[in-house]
Amino acid sequence: MIANSYVFKEPVFNYSGDFPFLWDEIKIPIQYGSDYDKAREIILRAGIEVAGDLTIRSKQKWASPQNKYRLEDAQTAPMLTLVANDNWAEYTLRYVVGYKRRRTTKSELFTKILTESEATNGAVKMASATFQLDQAPDFNVNLKK
Repeated sequence: MIANSYVFKEPVFNYSGDFPFLWDEIKIPIQYGSDYDKAREIILRAGIEVAGDLTIRSKQKWASPQNKYRLEDAQTAPMLTLVANDNWAEYTLRYVVGYKRRRTTKSELFTKILTESEATNGAVKMASATFQLDQAPDFNVNLKK
């Protein structure tokens, strides 16, 4: 049940209808100079291991709304794309997930990707817009009287 006041203020989505799955995606920024093939392998493998079991089930469920509403044939297997921007190489992992497990699946994916990236001994480095000072330079201050 949803209050009328809520319906008129915010969009409401029913994920439990004909197709109980949704497409979700995560973005993974990788530092330039990393091993991009290794990064692709880590991210795609994580997608297949964590969300790949839904590929066949979601494909079967998609057939009903596809026929009913004359929709296109959708890709339900995890898919990875790459975009290079000013700051880093950004991979986007798109996958199908059960609508009730969206947050936990995203957490599992990030945990697996971070752990495996760190295990490459620097071959794959996550990118960040934060700055870290390792050591402050020496300052010489002369006070004149």
